[in-house]
Amino acid sequence: MLRVKQLFIFTFCSFNDYNSGVIKKFMIFLSFALHYTVNALFFTESNIHQIYEDEGKFNFGYQIDYIIYSLIISEIIMRLMLHFLVLTDKDILQVKLQLTKNMAINMKKEKLKYIKIKFIIFFVLNFILLILFWYYLTCFNAVYYNTQVYLIENTFISFAFSLFYPFIINIVPTVIRMCSIHSEKKDKECFYKTSQIIQII
Repeated sequence: MLRVKQLFIFTFCSFNDYNSGVIKKFMIFLSFALHYTVNALFFTESNIHQIYEDEGKFNFGYQIDYIIYSLIISEIIMRLMLHFLVLTDKDILQVKLQLTKNMAINMKKEKLKYIKIKFIIFFVLNFILLILFWYYLTCFNAVYYNTQVYLIENTFISFAFSLFYPFIINIVPTVIRMCSIHSEKKDKECFYKTSQIIQII
């Protein structure tokens, strides 16, 4: 679960997972840019006024809500992109598990077309998003020059949370799955399905 959900492990510690190494590295840059932009979207007049009232001091208690909101939004977008446009391991495993060589060759052609389409959509979407992020952030930082430090701090905190929380959240489905292994037969399926549902988070 960590190999898929923790970005640095997914990128730098998963070498034989049948996913593109180049695209995984693109995901790190996109993830940081997304956190940066979403945090900037939460810098409204009330937020900027609060910075003024705090006399320029970083008010973590006030900013934490915005950091969490941006973390949730960024992670949902990244998960959707990861699931629909990046992961190719299941497609390749389907080819490898074919019973005959001819069946594998036929499926390989279909899967290659499918993977190429996914990658084209990913790169086009990635390019469009990065251009939009660059344009918005350039305008924002030019207009609200004095809030740049606070925006960067919020961004680094939310990005750090996104890297750290998989180590915590994945304990829950793991414990439930261990319970399913050691439970009675009637409870095994219920525990296992519960762990699969929580695993999606």
